[in-house]
Amino acid sequence: MSLSPTLSLAITATLVLYAVAMVLGLLRLARGPSAQDRVLALDFLYVVGMLLMLVLAIRFDSSMYFEGALLMVLFGFVGSVAMAKFLLRGEAIE
Repeated sequence: MSLSPTLSLAITATLVLYAVAMVLGLLRLARGPSAQDRVLALDFLYVVGMLLMLVLAIRFDSSMYFEGALLMVLFGFVGSVAMAKFLLRGEAIE
């Protein structure tokens, strides 16, 4: 599939903006100030990573990226729930 110049430019701009968003998320993950902020930043990184995978799927016309994005979000959700439970109760597994 050949991409139109407009779509190619939009995909490139989107990938650059997602990269900027990930850098900002990594800064929040590193700086904190609280554990809740770090959990939220990690969840944000999962979502932006999933969006990045979906844009790459469109760019390269491949369904493998969609499957990778689905797995990434699944593990991200489970990880976020485990971290939130740990922050609330002090234990992740009962």
